Formats: sequence, C-alpha cells, structure tokens
Amino acid sequence: SGPAQGQMQFPSGCGSHPPNYSAPPGHYSQVPNKAAASHLDNQYRASYYPGYYSAPAQNVMIPSVGSNVLNAQGSQQLYNKTPPHTGGSSDGPVQGAISSASYLHMSAQQSYSTFDNHYSTSVSSSVASQGFPLNSDHYAMPVVSGAMYPNVSYPPVAAGSAYGQTFTSQSLPAVGQFKETNAFSSQSASIPHSLQQHVPLGYNTTFSTVSTAQSVQDNLSSRNLTASVAKVNNQINTGGIDSSQPVHSVSQNVPFTKPGVGTSASSAVISSVRSPAPSLSSQPPSSPSVTQSPELALQEGMQYGGYVNNQASSAPAPLSSSSDDEEEDEEDEEAALDSSSTTSSASPVLNNYDALEGGGYPDTRSVTNSPAPAQSVPQTSKSSKPFGYGYPALQPGYQNATPPTPVQPSNPGHHPGFQHYPQQYPGVNQLSSSLGGLSLQHSQQPESLRPVNLTHDRNILPVSSVPAPVPNLNSDLRKLNCSPDSFRCTLTNIPQTQALLNKAKLPLGLLLHPFRDLTQLPVITSSTIVRCRSCRTYINPFVSFIDQRRWKCNLCYRVNDVPEEFMYNPLTRSYGEPHKRPEVQNSTVEFIASSDYMLRPPQPAVYLFVLDVSHNAVEAGYLTIVCQSLLENLDKLPGDSRTRIGFITFDSTVQFYNLQEGLSQPQMLIVSDIDDIFLPTPDSLLVNLHESKELIKDLLNALPNMFTNTRETHSALGPALQAAFKLMSPTGGRISVFQTQLPSLGAGLLHSREDPNQRSSTKVVQHLGPATDFYKKLALDCSGQQTAVDLFLLSSQYSDLASLACMSKYSAGCIYYYPSFHRSHNPAQAEKLQKDLKRYLTRKIGFEAVMRIRCTKGLSIHTFHGNFFVRSTDLLSLANVNPDAGFAVQMSIEESLTDTSLVCFQTALLYTSSKGERRIRVHTLCLPVVSSLADVYAGADVQAVVCLLANMAVDRSVSSSLADARDALVNAVVDSLAAYMSTASNLQQSMLIAPNSLKLFPLYILALLKQKAFRTGMSTRLDDRVYAMCQMKSQPLVHLMKMIHPNLYRIDKLTDESTIHVNDRVVPQPPLQKLSAEKLTREGAFLMDCGSIFYIWIGKNCDNNFIKDVLGYPNYASVPQKMMQLPEVDALSSERTRSFISWLRDSRPLSPVLQVIKDENPAKTDFFQHLIEDRTEAAFSYYEFLLNIQQQVCK
Repeated sequence: SGPAQGQMQFPSGCGSHPPNYSAPPGHYSQVPNKAAASHLDNQYRASYYPGYYSAPAQNVMIPSVGSNVLNAQGSQQLYNKTPPHTGGSSDGPVQGAISSASYLHMSAQQSYSTFDNHYSTSVSSSVASQGFPLNSDHYAMPVVSGAMYPNVSYPPVAAGSAYGQTFTSQSLPAVGQFKETNAFSSQSASIPHSLQQHVPLGYNTTFSTVSTAQSVQDNLSSRNLTASVAKVNNQINTGGIDSSQPVHSVSQNVPFTKPGVGTSASSAVISSVRSPAPSLSSQPPSSPSVTQSPELALQEGMQYGGYVNNQASSAPAPLSSSSDDEEEDEEDEEAALDSSSTTSSASPVLNNYDALEGGGYPDTRSVTNSPAPAQSVPQTSKSSKPFGYGYPALQPGYQNATPPTPVQPSNPGHHPGFQHYPQQYPGVNQLSSSLGGLSLQHSQQPESLRPVNLTHDRNILPVSSVPAPVPNLNSDLRKLNCSPDSFRCTLTNIPQTQALLNKAKLPLGLLLHPFRDLTQLPVITSSTIVRCRSCRTYINPFVSFIDQRRWKCNLCYRVNDVPEEFMYNPLTRSYGEPHKRPEVQNSTVEFIASSDYMLRPPQPAVYLFVLDVSHNAVEAGYLTIVCQSLLENLDKLPGDSRTRIGFITFDSTVQFYNLQEGLSQPQMLIVSDIDDIFLPTPDSLLVNLHESKELIKDLLNALPNMFTNTRETHSALGPALQAAFKLMSPTGGRISVFQTQLPSLGAGLLHSREDPNQRSSTKVVQHLGPATDFYKKLALDCSGQQTAVDLFLLSSQYSDLASLACMSKYSAGCIYYYPSFHRSHNPAQAEKLQKDLKRYLTRKIGFEAVMRIRCTKGLSIHTFHGNFFVRSTDLLSLANVNPDAGFAVQMSIEESLTDTSLVCFQTALLYTSSKGERRIRVHTLCLPVVSSLADVYAGADVQAVVCLLANMAVDRSVSSSLADARDALVNAVVDSLAAYMSTASNLQQSMLIAPNSLKLFPLYILALLKQKAFRTGMSTRLDDRVYAMCQMKSQPLVHLMKMIHPNLYRIDKLTDESTIHVNDRVVPQPPLQKLSAEKLTREGAFLMDCGSIFYIWIGKNCDNNFIKDVLGYPNYASVPQKMMQLPEVDALSSERTRSFISWLRDSRPLSPVLQVIKDENPAKTDFFQHLIEDRTEAAFSYYEFLLNIQQQVCK
C-alpha cells in the first residue's frame, strides 16, 4: 500500500547540535510607558506565561474588573453578550488570555451602533478582533495602554550560510489549554481566577493593554525564554534528527518513470431607528495616545482582523529622553534630525519590523550601523550602485517613469502641490479658495443629489458599469489624485465632525488594492526619500511648499526642510524646482529602498508545495494538473538565481523529497511518527531551483503516478504543516497547501460539523468559526517567520473550511476553493484550477511586507479587514503580498476638521521583491471636507459603502449570528434613507426617496442578502458559505462587486455601435440588463458575468445562425450539456462575442471559466439564483424589498 518503505541509514552526526551550541535565553527590556498615568494603574497586573509552541512571547495585562462592570444593564441591546476576553464574577477580577497578537488599542469619541440613541457618545474600551463590537455599554472599562515587549537573542548562524539563522518565536502558552467562553452570552460567565483557565484565541478575541508596572519588570527579569524551532527530546534543534530518538523515517530511491508510463489515475451604521436590531458598526472610544517601541520583537503583533488604533492622528506625541531610540516605526530609520528620511548607511536598523515604517517620532539619533545587504543578493542594473549614493549629474534610475506633463494651476499661489516660493504657506482657510465652490449648498444641486423615487423608477440600473464618484476638487488636484482602483473612500466628501457623520448614517472607511498590477508606475531610485519628521508621511502631490527650502506636511501640518538633493529634478535636469519632482507629481510611486529599510538581507524567493496524496486526492486527479502546471511554469516562477523550491506530500505519513544537486534521482524520505514530526535532512529539502531543475522535473513527472495504488484514506495535514513551518522558518517564503478532505490524523485533526439537513434552514447557521485554534496558531507562527500559507481546497465533501481557512487568514495568504472537484467528472473545476494555477505561479509577489495607512490629523483608522497579521497598533504584517489581494478599513472622526478644507490618506507598503530589492509603494488620496449633510450624501460612493458593509457583515456573522448580520444590512439601508428623507425638504414621506448617489443602495444590499455568504432558506453547503465570506474579506472592490451583483448582457445581437478599440481589436459594449427573468427571452442569448464564472444562457428559440456561428452547432438541440469553450468560427457574430468575452477576462487576474446553459442543464439553477431582482421561496423580489424598506422608513 503506497510507496514501498525501506530502512534509511542516517549519516553520523545527523540530528546532533552544532558545536558549542546553546539555547539562547530571552532578554527582556522594559519599554518606557508612553501613556498618561491614570487611576487605573493599580487595577492591572502583568502576568507572564511560560513557553509552548513556537510563537511570540507576550505579557498579558490582566484587568481587574468586577462583575458589576461587565454585568451592566441593557444586555439585551446590540452586543448583549460578554466579550471573549472577559467574564465577570463576584469572586474576583477577570483573567485576560494572551495571544501571539499584539494589543489592540481603539479609540473613538462617538458610538455608531446603539439603537434608541443610535450614535451616542461611548465609553472607553479595548477591543481586539476584526468585526467584534468595538463599543458597548458593557465595555465600560477605561484602559491605559502600554505594554512590555521581549527582545530575543538568537543562536549563532552557521558559517557560510546567509540564511542559516532561524528566526524563531518566543514561547507562548498553548492556546489549546484555554477554556472556551461564550463571547456573546447574555450572562457573564464565571471564570475562576486562576492561571489554569484562559480564554481561547478564537476568531474574535479581545485583549487589553495597560501601563507597565514595576511588578512586570520584576516578573520578566526572573524568567528566560528559549527560542525553538524543532523539538527533539526536549532540546532545541535547528535541523537534523536526534540520534537518541527512535527513527521513524524511511528512505527509498523512488523509481521515477517517464511521463506517460505507469497507471494514470466587512465603521458603518447598520442599526434600526425603531427597534433593537443589530448593527454592524463599531466605533472605538477614546483612549490615551500610545507610541510604539522598537523593542517590539519581530513576531509581535495582533490577531487577524479587528484592529483598533488609538492614535489615528498623525500629530507627534511629546518625546522624552527615554524614547529617543524607541519611537522609530516601520519604513524609516532616520540617520539624524533631518526633515527627510535619507537612506544613509549610518541609519540604525532595529531588530523589528515596527522600526522600519515611520511612526510619528523623528527626534531619534543613529545609534547603530545598518546591516549591509547580503553579498548573495544579486545586484540588478537598477541597484548596482551602492545604497546612499547621491544624485548624479544625469538622471538617476526612474524606471517606467515618463516625464509628467507640467500642470499650471489656476491659482498657483494657493495650490498646495505647486506653490511658488517665497509665497507664504496658505492657512487652511486660504486653501478653500483652491477648491472652487466646494459647498453644494451655495451652488446648483449636483446630479448626485437628484431625488429618485425608488418605488416608481424601477429601471435605475445604468447601461454601463457604475463609475467611482469623482471628488469635488479643483481640476489640478483631481488630476493628481490616486486612482480609485487602488484607493477608494466610502465618502468622497469627508464630514467635518463625527456628529455630522452620525447624522448621515453612512459608514466611513477605505477600500484598498495596494499591490495591484499597474501598467505605468514611477519607480524612484534616490539617495533621499523625503518624509515628514513628525508623522513620517512621504512627500506627495498634496503637500505645500512654503518656499524653495521648506514644505508643509499635508497630514500633520509640520514644516519640514527640503533636502539639498531634492532640489534637483532628474527628469527635467533642472535645479530649484522641487515641486516638479516625480514624487510630487504622482500620487502613486514606488521607491527602491536602501538597507535602512531592512531587518536582514532581502530574502530569496522560496516556494514549498505541500500536496495531499491520500486515496481521495489520487481519485480526484488534481495531482496531474498541479504537476503539469508546475512543469509549464517552472521557469516563470518569480525570483532570481537564489530561488529555492521544495516538496512535501502526506497521507497518514509525511513524505519529504531530497532534491540535492548531485543525486541521480529524487530521494523520498518518509516520516511515520506524525506526533513528533521532524525534518530528516533539513539542508537538502529546499534546493536551488536552477541547480536542481532536472531533479525537480523528474519528481513532477513521477508524482502523479507514484501514489496511484495507494489505499491510505487518512490525512495528516497538521503534521505536514508543522514540518513545512520548520522547513521554511530560516528564510520565510510561501507554502502552497493542496488538501482534498477533512484532516483526520495528528495535530489539527477535524470532525465533520455540518448537518446536510440544515443547509436550507432559515434558522441559526452554525459553525461559521473555526473548530480548533491549531491552524490559527500555526499561521501566527508562520507570519512571525515571514511565511504565508496559501490553501487550495479541492473537496467533494465537507472539509471544514472555517477551520482550515485560518492558516491563510492570519498569515496573509490566499484561499482557493474547488467544490466537487474531479478531473474527469467536473471538467469545469479542472479547467478553473489549471487557469488559476497559471496566474498563481507567475504573478508577482512581495515578501516580508508591512503596510501602514496614515491619515490627516483628526481622523482615526480603527478596524482592518483582510488577510494579514496586525503586528502593532497600526502596522499590518504581510508575510506575502500579491496583486490580487484587497483590504478595507473602518474610520472615525476623532477631532473636528473645521480648520482644514482637505484631508489626505496615505498607504505605504514596504516589501521585498522577488528579485531581492526592498521597495516601498506609496499611494496618496486627497478628499475635501464638507460641513453640510447634503454634501456628505452627494459624495457617497455606494459601491465602496456596500463592500465595506459586506466585510463588517462577515464579522458579525461569525461573532454573533447570520441573522444578526442580515438584519444589520437591512437596517443600514433603512437608517440611511430615513436620515436622508428626514433632512431633505419637499419630499413626500409616503414615497421611498433616495439621492441619486444612493439609488442603487437597496438593490446592492438585496444582492448581498441573496449571496451565498448570507442567504437563508436555500440549500447552501457550509464550506460554500464560508468560502464566500473569505472572498468578501480579501477581494478588491472591483471583483467583489461582480461577486455581489453580476453583470448581465444580451449577446445574440451584438453590433459595432458603441464599441471600443483595444489593441487593434473592436470590442462591442452591450448595455447592462436587469438581473431579472423578465429581461430574458427565449429568442435570445445572454451572458452573465459573475466574476469567477461566465454563464451563457441560450433560449430555446434562439436564432440558429447565432448557435451555428458562435457555438458551432447546427441548432439548439445539438448543443451539449457540458460546453465550456467557444469555438473559433470565421463569422462576424463569433468574432464579436469572443472579443467581448476576452475583453471581460482580461480585466481580472483569474480567468473565469465559461458554462453554456440550456433549460435542461442542471447548472441553470445557479444561473437563475443570480437573478436577484426576482422573488424566491425564501427571499423578497427587489420591488417587495423596496416596499419593506419603505414601510420601516415611514413608520
């Protein structure tokens, strides 16, 4: 059964420790408290928990809060259950669980989610998890923030190995020991005050941070932690096998045959004004300002999801003598007290990622020298010059940057991006002159405010795609603004106060696509990266030049000096015009960073493939597709001469493959002891792609046939992942996991939780959260070692995606799901896997990335959505970043914006390219500030609003219930339309009126309610539902909207009218149709674009000429049931149809599969389920939904 196993002879010394090896102790240093002292200082105690599974060490601040606080009255309202980190009892204080996540600080001055008083002022709270309610009467716990962070020492690096050092995590208490508590129970659960019971690290876990106390220091000083990677007989092992351990590894030379030989085998208001219905929204209460310390260990961070920032404004905090060397944050390491961040070799590089991306504190002096890049890093022509070189006489490397067209502003004296020195910096009042009649109250009513009677005007869908609204800025600023495809705000007119935002009943947030593929991107190689000394903002088109030597930051308003090097413009080869530099002419730029932005030499591209080879996997036939795709794209994998690759397979055992150069054929190493997994030959399992390419090809050719006769039905996924983590820890990289069934052996085993009889239930949908924290813990460990885990789930049965998805969510990976996958029985899924793999293997990738979003003083970013790991209060850790990943954030207004006319947002993504370059991609968005409610509604971006609400609704579904999330989505529409109608004049209250900007809001929300993630009363597999939720949390807006509201086109009458020309190709542009059966005709043919799949529905009486020319069959009856490709027929209608479909496919990263639907085709059910304007047995039609909304609004 399975591959033959023979005894493996281990070389002498295998598994022994390196000479003079000793486990490093953990050194701890106390970070000075940066929060203001308060009377609560004595209410907190710090506890330290000793080691467990390799994960970051943390100190848990435990609030001593009595049950009288947690058992506040009114628990029946909004969040009527205790937060997962607390449980009140009369016996004593509450024990807070520790996590590998950093502490979440949140602050907001206004609530956005209570009911009888919807947006009342809230009290302080400290919340950690994405989507968890961020304010409630139950969380009346003022918290002073601060924390202790460990500093880690590592064992010496093996000689000659640039990546021999294993970046281990500190020990953390096993989360498996924690006792589960009900995060939403109406009664506070009694939790004994002991260190033996803790709250689990679930999807929504809350942590509190407090100011440090002397007891913390005493506690830490008496303890040492040991970094660990592989545990063998309770010793630390950096690789190899302990000779005293029973050998469970078997080696064999696999007989590799040639190909063909052998057997083939979701901060919004979603609350009702009238009834205590749920709200998705969460606003953070105010809490003290806290600054971050560079003493954060590499792996410090918060859990995936809900994240709260208690210092959203970019204003600098007071500095003390003890904080000079501690306040440098993320992408910057200043060499001295200069207004610009230069890439000088004298800049200090601290041992944590939070010290690389500029936090808010410039007065830090260099104390150490930056490490030079590894010699093994190949230098491209772009980076052949040493880091820190100054501007040459000729233009330096501005790759892909075309000289910008000089823009002459209409009012250059007041244009923030083009001011001429010595013009004095205009005050914020003067800036309004450049906005040209911003207030809509004093100008003609714009089209976006035109009232629309929703119940009367039924045909509201535009004939073409809904464009992003254009901010009401003057033409000069508008030209410079960031593309909405990269950076988009739910409100393009920012309310002046939180009260005005509350009155509008609309969410304020950002939708980001920071690493998307760009055809033109200014790439800047410079010795000087100019940044604000205070808030660390990168210079951008919206700063103001006071004179030739000074510029004013557009986020915190600090005046900075212009460095001498910045005076030279390499594009025009002129001197003295800093406002014409590319950094000030482009809102999206990418900098080539120096060694100052590195914690270690840039890592190589490392790819590890973990493949399920159980009987179920072999039967599905996916191995053939995966191996063939790898063979075809092996030379296209992003990387350089250092690229490394490895393979692990698993069933009831774990098989490794020795591919070291010099072997005549790959060698299989089988480890059967899955309870104590180890690496048999650590140095030969990840090999250089170019040096071992022939062995790799031999393995890929042989793998599909090696396990053809296996009878192993079990799946040891958990142990395989543990081995993969150990293998990848020294360098980081990407783990690609292919799984076909429920894990059934070893760590992380799962049991079926789905009841097929409940798939159509309209009652509670259970098990949307993980069943175990194993995969989350593993993901957090991987994130700490700069390793992301991507999951490919190819399953014909329930596989508990809710649990497995955690490995990708928390490690910044991505998830691919292929239900009912079978290579021959389901060719549509097989084709989709093949196309997805081609994109997946060849798309660009960024390694060891971090991302920070900055915003104008007064605004606060408090909750993030997406796949990531929150490393510190406002820093996202992305072990990998890919161009198909999207993110969303919720925001609040902490301070009035009455003193400014513009606000700006800036996101900075620091990453290592596959070529070994450290780069920083910066996007900057500028929006106007308004003081009237009409202006707020005029600037609403309905698609961005819906996508943000979708993210929030996913969190609500997991943290509370699906019913709560559905009610909250409906209440979002009711509240916003009720608020608009109550403030608009001359409107008949008996009608349902919406501003033109929000006319599609009810339609999109209804589409969301009928989407797989949220629908009820219709048979929906649990894994399908969970995957839809995962997609909503990680898709960019443009793709998510097609998933929510597909596009329907009639394609049997395509003409050359309204065509566009793309690459010498004529592309028809048919009008959009309503998603209703009333638009379908038996004489027509219709194309539905659902984002990941195209449906072509053919009417029974469709013209035979169309069927013959486009489908290649003589008549309707001859069209087969399973048709997935259109033939190339030499006919005009065929050319038009194929051109249109190709144009649609080219607009997205993953190529959708195509299915031709006939009335007799079983797939027609899926097609008709997307006609969201029609009534179903369990859901309203669009018109009925409007009547329901009108009834609630007009109560």
